Amino acid sequence: MVTISLCMIVKNEEKHLARCLGCVAKLVEEIIIVDTGSTDQTVEIASRYTPNVYSHPWTDDFSDARNYSFSKATMDYCMWMDADDIIEITEAGKFLHLKQSLTLDTDIVMFKYHTAFDESGKPCFSYFRERLIKNCPEYRWTGAVHEVIPPKGKVIYSDIAICHKKTSAGDPDRNLRIYEKQLAAGKPMDARQLYYYGRELYYHQQYEKAITVFEKFLSLPEGWIENKIEACSVCAGCYYKLEQENSALYTLLRSLSFDLPRAELCCQIGKHFLEHRNYENAIYWYKTALNVKRNEYTGGFILPDCYDYIPLLQLCVCYDKIGDRQKAKEYNERAGACKPYSEAYLYNKHYFDNLGIC
Repeated sequence: MVTISLCMIVKNEEKHLARCLGCVAKLVEEIIIVDTGSTDQTVEIASRYTPNVYSHPWTDDFSDARNYSFSKATMDYCMWMDADDIIEITEAGKFLHLKQSLTLDTDIVMFKYHTAFDESGKPCFSYFRERLIKNCPEYRWTGAVHEVIPPKGKVIYSDIAICHKKTSAGDPDRNLRIYEKQLAAGKPMDARQLYYYGRELYYHQQYEKAITVFEKFLSLPEGWIENKIEACSVCAGCYYKLEQENSALYTLLRSLSFDLPRAELCCQIGKHFLEHRNYENAIYWYKTALNVKRNEYTGGFILPDCYDYIPLLQLCVCYDKIGDRQKAKEYNERAGACKPYSEAYLYNKHYFDNLGIC
């Protein structure tokens, strides 16, 4: 059976750390904790779980800190988690089975990463991340922010999920500060950094500047397809905020030039036509979303609701608007089969019941 070193970087995580380590401590052979300047009880909490607690100066570079944590590992594989990540009990058994079946010719194991949840706790935003990485100098983190280990060698995908569950907000300006510090120092950004820089600008409502960055990113041939498709989505959001709706629609449609349609983009295009009362076009795009096959293995961000619940619910609205309430109710019932607890579904159900539609 392979052995695993859990490698974590932390700072002021006293609210989260015990929860994280409590669910993973018995699954790994070694825990490495690198503290980057905590002023709370983080180090004390970490010391209850492992003697391997190190101090490392924070240099506005996540890769630097993560690589330092990997350098202390002594097991076959390194595994990273953030302090506000957890492994649910349902995943622990799958994790142990993976350890028993994994062979040392595997270089990287990708796990699902659930980062947002609906009102019932069901994941509504997820993607695959490199989670187990062979312990050798060949595999190291790159990027000061949104760091990554570029996958190579033998890569396998597991359905084991890590859940990212924050209980308090962090510093919302940190990533943007790091990017702008890099720019001020004259450090060039590669395609991936440009993409994430554009996202940070969008989050900070710097829409015109974000558009400029996204356009630069989209013009680069080396940009990853999944990032280009997502860039079209976020860039369109910038245009909507600036009330440039034609440019927004053009940008959404531009995503189709990179690959087959993604349900997430189809839903956005459908929303555009719905809000402009062009119901027939909206119906076309929501039905297209329903027919898109979900592929979690591209590595892109996945919004599962865009493949069933959202287009079904919006088709209900569209058919109601054009007067076909029987079909509208049918789509609402299909949406309810996906999420019987949904307030929107229950509201619509009450509406159709009051109309006496069977």
